[in-house]
Amino acid sequence: MIDEGIKFEHCDLDANIWTNPGESGLDASGLDKATNGLDDDGNGYADDLHGWDFFHNDNSIYDPADGDNHGTHVTGTIGAKANNTADCSVEVDGGGGTVGVNWEVTIISGKFLGPGGGYLSDAVRAVEYFTTLKTKRGLNVVALNNSWGGGGYSQALHDAIIRAAKANILFIAAAGNDASNSDGRPSYPSGYNTTQGTTTEARASYDSVIAVAAIDRYGSLASFSNYGRTTVDLGAPGVEIWSTTASAMYAQYSGTSMAAPHVTAAAALYAAVYQVRNGAYPDGPTIRTALLQNTAKTGALNRKTATGGRLDISCVLSLTTCTR
Repeated sequence: MIDEGIKFEHCDLDANIWTNPGESGLDASGLDKATNGLDDDGNGYADDLHGWDFFHNDNSIYDPADGDNHGTHVTGTIGAKANNTADCSVEVDGGGGTVGVNWEVTIISGKFLGPGGGYLSDAVRAVEYFTTLKTKRGLNVVALNNSWGGGGYSQALHDAIIRAAKANILFIAAAGNDASNSDGRPSYPSGYNTTQGTTTEARASYDSVIAVAAIDRYGSLASFSNYGRTTVDLGAPGVEIWSTTASAMYAQYSGTSMAAPHVTAAAALYAAVYQVRNGAYPDGPTIRTALLQNTAKTGALNRKTATGGRLDISCVLSLTTCTR
């Protein structure tokens, strides 16, 4: 999660938030490694128990003063728990709570947005953090969810996304909420393409960036959503999405920010099913192909997205190409 922070103790999220094994337990001095101020796992970040806050440059991924509602909402779409009325003080899953696309998933926070926005330099650090967790610490990081936009092209961020792609990490991004054609006016970060190298980073063998438009409950393109026949890949639900928040437990939000996490969760779910059936995790190109070759075609997205369709998880999880 590259976004705002996450209320990681939310009763619908707590079981699916990553706990860094290298920063949990007691150190040699008998101190709690999560709070001893030391970089016990040697990844460059001290006490990063659930991720890192690049906005404040500390290990607190949830700051009540910042709100962190957007990040918590997006997280719930990815991985709010199911059938957990015993955990929550309110009735959940149909009676006031919610359930995510992927009920058993591990979510790590890379907070870089605060109440007034954030800096691209911190987004770069977040991408690098996750890439390092995979390449140096061995975590199976499948995808980065990027439900944010703003700023122009950044070569530093492009380089970081390319390096993540080479580590088989997808970069799934909200297409943007300007109701505009991204083919003519790129929206970033969804406008990056990792098959295009830079002067400082050679191209990746595939495009890890998946740009997601928002659709409503009827399958129509949301009035606010960006679109693009070549630059936006597919649609996913993004209107009146009910999910977890930090301040009110649950709330209904709309935006391409809400659409992207449906695809991110589907990527992780596909990776898990693939591993069970094949004995090994799929690489980035395989996951991308599964997501984009198995969309449900719809007239509303014809010529508005590269696939002309919306996310179809049942087809994706079939592990075969199916057409609807």
